[in-house]
Amino acid sequence: MAKISKGAAGEVLAARFLREKGFTIIGANYRCRHGEIDIIAQDDTYIVFVEVKTRRSDSLYTPREAVNTTKRHRILQTAALYLSNHATTLQPRFDVIEVVTSPASPMTVEEIDHLIGAFEAGDLHGAF
Repeated sequence: MAKISKGAAGEVLAARFLREKGFTIIGANYRCRHGEIDIIAQDDTYIVFVEVKTRRSDSLYTPREAVNTTKRHRILQTAALYLSNHATTLQPRFDVIEVVTSPASPMTVEEIDHLIGAFEAGDLHGAF
């Protein structure tokens, strides 16, 4: 049996978390020349582009801190390309899901935090 990486395990847990909250997962690990989006989900109002970050609880920084300006820019470009190829009337939203694991047992989840609307396209104006 193949080992699953900590990041991949976090993405599986995040997808399950979203489904439990009523979202439909419509894509995972969507890749293009600009980057990758971990999960694409939807509900009745939003198409949600989700970045999943998994860290140990003893990490020096939080998972959300890894979603810096460069990463956000890549996600926005990737989402724009996705939307140009997949028409929708849903409003786009950009979320981050943090999966925090135990230092003693990296596959033991201590917390899952869903940052709804973690950033918007307008957040990047003047960043470059």
